[in-house]
Amino acid sequence: MVHSAYDSFVLLSNCPTKIDAVESYGSKLLLGCSDGSLRIYAPESSGSDHSPTSDRRAQTLELRKEPYVLERTINGFSKRSMVAMEVLASRELLLSLSESIAFHRLPGLETIAVITKAKGANVYSWDDRRGFLCFARQKRVCIFRHDGGRGFVEVKEFGVPDTVKSMSWCGENICLGIRREYTILNSTNGALSEVFPSGRIAPPLVVSLPSGELLLGKDNIGVFVDQNGKLLQEGRICWSEAPTTVAIQKPYAIGLLPRHVEIRSLRVPYPLIQTVVLRNVRHLLESSYAIIVALENSVYGLFPVPLGAQIVQLTASGNFEEALALCKLLPPEDSSLRAAKEQSIHIRYAHYLFENGSYEEAMEHFVASQVEITHVLSLYPSIVLPKSAVLPEPDKLMDITGDAPHLSRGSSGLSDDMESPSPSQLIETSENAALESKKMSHNTLMALIKYLQKKRYGIIEKAAAEGTEEVVSDAVGDNYVSFDSNWSKKSTKGRVNITISSAAREMAAILDTALLQALLLTGQSSAAVELLKGLNYCDIKICEEFLQKRNQYIALLELYKCNAMHREALNLLHKLIEESKSEQPQVELTQKFKPEMIIDYLKPLCGTDPMLVLEFSMHVLESCPTQTIELFLSGNIPADLVNSYLKQHAPNMQATYLELMLAMNENGISGNLQNEMVQIYLSEVLEWHVDLSAQQKWDEKTYSPTRKKLLSALESISGYNTEALLKRLPADDLFEERAILLGKMNQHELALSIYVHKLHVPDLALSYCDRVYESALQHSAKSYSNIYLTLLQIYLNPQKTTKNFEKRITNLVSTPTSGIPRVASGSSTKMKGSRSSRKIAEIEGAVEVRISPSSTDSGRSDGDADDPNEEAGSSIMLDEVFDLLSRRWDRINGGQALKLLPRGTKLQNLLPFLGPLIRKSSEAYRNFSVIKSLRESENLQVKDELYTQRKTVVKITSDSMCSLCNKKIGTSVFAVYPNSNTLVHFVCFKDSQSMKAVYKGALGRKR
Repeated sequence: MVHSAYDSFVLLSNCPTKIDAVESYGSKLLLGCSDGSLRIYAPESSGSDHSPTSDRRAQTLELRKEPYVLERTINGFSKRSMVAMEVLASRELLLSLSESIAFHRLPGLETIAVITKAKGANVYSWDDRRGFLCFARQKRVCIFRHDGGRGFVEVKEFGVPDTVKSMSWCGENICLGIRREYTILNSTNGALSEVFPSGRIAPPLVVSLPSGELLLGKDNIGVFVDQNGKLLQEGRICWSEAPTTVAIQKPYAIGLLPRHVEIRSLRVPYPLIQTVVLRNVRHLLESSYAIIVALENSVYGLFPVPLGAQIVQLTASGNFEEALALCKLLPPEDSSLRAAKEQSIHIRYAHYLFENGSYEEAMEHFVASQVEITHVLSLYPSIVLPKSAVLPEPDKLMDITGDAPHLSRGSSGLSDDMESPSPSQLIETSENAALESKKMSHNTLMALIKYLQKKRYGIIEKAAAEGTEEVVSDAVGDNYVSFDSNWSKKSTKGRVNITISSAAREMAAILDTALLQALLLTGQSSAAVELLKGLNYCDIKICEEFLQKRNQYIALLELYKCNAMHREALNLLHKLIEESKSEQPQVELTQKFKPEMIIDYLKPLCGTDPMLVLEFSMHVLESCPTQTIELFLSGNIPADLVNSYLKQHAPNMQATYLELMLAMNENGISGNLQNEMVQIYLSEVLEWHVDLSAQQKWDEKTYSPTRKKLLSALESISGYNTEALLKRLPADDLFEERAILLGKMNQHELALSIYVHKLHVPDLALSYCDRVYESALQHSAKSYSNIYLTLLQIYLNPQKTTKNFEKRITNLVSTPTSGIPRVASGSSTKMKGSRSSRKIAEIEGAVEVRISPSSTDSGRSDGDADDPNEEAGSSIMLDEVFDLLSRRWDRINGGQALKLLPRGTKLQNLLPFLGPLIRKSSEAYRNFSVIKSLRESENLQVKDELYTQRKTVVKITSDSMCSLCNKKIGTSVFAVYPNSNTLVHFVCFKDSQSMKAVYKGALGRKR
């Protein structure tokens, strides 16, 4: 016996006649005896003056736990021995089955109806909800309906295969126990459907449950089925023997067995609760408060023990599940008592399960008990908790560390004088025992993790809500009083620093700190990192020490990051990257750390702490220059700030930064930064030039990588200071750089002189002219072709240009110029009267071409020859001249070019120049002639149209009317509108025009 669910009490004994049927009505007992009499018993304390005919209160009372005495006997109540009786409380009727079925009015017991067709019936079932009665006699099943008065109306009658031994209503159908099987009878059409066999030992037994389902007996097994006879997945009741009768009184099922009464729980797996030894029991009946057990001459009452007492018994005996089930049956008015009992049982049950190794189930009961998490964490001495945590003293603390030395008790808020386990607990002599201890430790921690995760949402939500309320109150000016606390919780993902000063946040700190340790102790590093990435309240000091001891650097980085300890995180990350590069790292690394990780960490900090970004980006600028520059650009860190920081802390990377900056965002780099970059290039080139000159290995055509960058930068960008750079160049070397700078200053003649006479590379001179020409075209400059004439003069007067070169360079470098002239091609000259020159002028368009005064002056024409001695002494570069004219004939003014050529130039050498030039001029002449003819033709067409319009004839008759005054025109002066149809007096026309003028003037004044 598990516990006492019912107390057995003798209600009456020594009944003079054999008891065939028993029923209760209120506090009365109705006994149907074998002599056909009905004996009525009442509690001994009720008094002799309360008769069943006069006491209307009897029906509202319950059976009492006291001896019963005979109150009245009704002889001849039935002609034969009573088979069964049932009180129909809702209709105040007593149904009796004897020779037939009779109905008696309560409490007077007068007979109101007898169903004669039920004569010989052996079993019946009453449906109180609908007032339907079904009974079986021989092989027939009849259905009657109570009409609400004194009579019953027959509804249906069906035939069945054999005698019915047990029956019960199941919804609209009837379940029958026939022979050795169960059958569902459709009460509408009489259709039969088999359920399953009933067994070989005991007869069929059909018991209706309060839920509307059925319990069908199969020997010593009770099977649950629904109203259609389908098996339910709720298990089966296994009785010790086959019961003859079963009564249901929640939460128990009471079965009448041959040698005793057996009480079982209705909860799976339907365990045995109690056994009441009573022999020769003939009837077992459910009453409103108790179970009535009738023997041959005595009646016992099984009275339920109060639920509170049962709960105490079950808890004391360790049957916690049954105790919790009974707690749910406590009445609603005892809700506080129920909650207290449930909490106490859950806690005791959880400790019991924990001690017996069922850790996950124990945690489920801890969750259900709503106990503080510190109570649960007291079972885990290996978990280090914050100082604010006050651990309770549980009944029994288990040291789950086993032989794992790293799972030792440690708490920053607990004294170190805690009781330590004895040596016998720490030393395991068997390897199997050690393995089992480790397994137990892992399982307990896994159960703790699930428990903390279930509790976490509610606790974190409360802590976050309190933090939000404090921030809002601070924003509106409320006084915020913080309690004494020695640590603060820093926000994650932009939260402000919040001082831990509330119970909710202290509890959140305890939970998150314990959860992080449990996750790492069970090897769930990724889950620990995810915890730290989200909103958390982990204690920084405890978690930092814990993670450092176990080399959990990824989690440690996240801990620093979520608490805004970015400097600590970046220092650690830099250290880990250096260790990853080392062949013999001093710390154990679970993964390789790369410089890109610092860049990824710095990206969110660009907007909040740019100086920190610059400081730690120096560690990766050299190894990951492109990614670092992208970091600066994406973070919108000012380029000047970055450049100045590099200049101070990493000057060797300054040029690299400026190069990448320019390559990624050409428009985003200022003139100062461009000048800075060019100055850096020039400094390196000058150092390189000095070294080679000292070794006498300098060659103007030698190009180092830096010099190539310098030349490219000088050509492609324009934000640098050309004069400052020009002053730094040596006088006798680096002519190509000088030429580019002179070109930037619009000193094109000097730049071309360098290309021709210093570098001796005509192709570079031609390329220079092409660039100037194309640039002038884009800006719509008028004298864009003069640059080629300048080059032509340099080829034709090499001695003159060489003499003036150094003087002009010296003056240009020493004297700063405020304004620098534009492109020059020659002095202003007039066309002279030579026949050949006039002919060329006609070919070019017969337009006098003037050259700006700033152009290079040659003063040459066919009639102006140089001194023969000077010409003979100078080596004119005729080959280059002819090559220039032939390659760029379409960009050079032919008349000006011919004037510059010496007299002795052969026409044959000018054919590559004059041929395409004349063809182009002829083609242009023809095109212009065609255009002229077309325009003359168009002019003639317009004149013809004008003449046609002027021939319009208007006929004035005596009926012609003025459209303005509506009077006849007559012989007056008239006017005709352009449509040739509207005639008006000339005077009316003038008046209308003047009126329009006055109206327009008035509108203008209004505006």
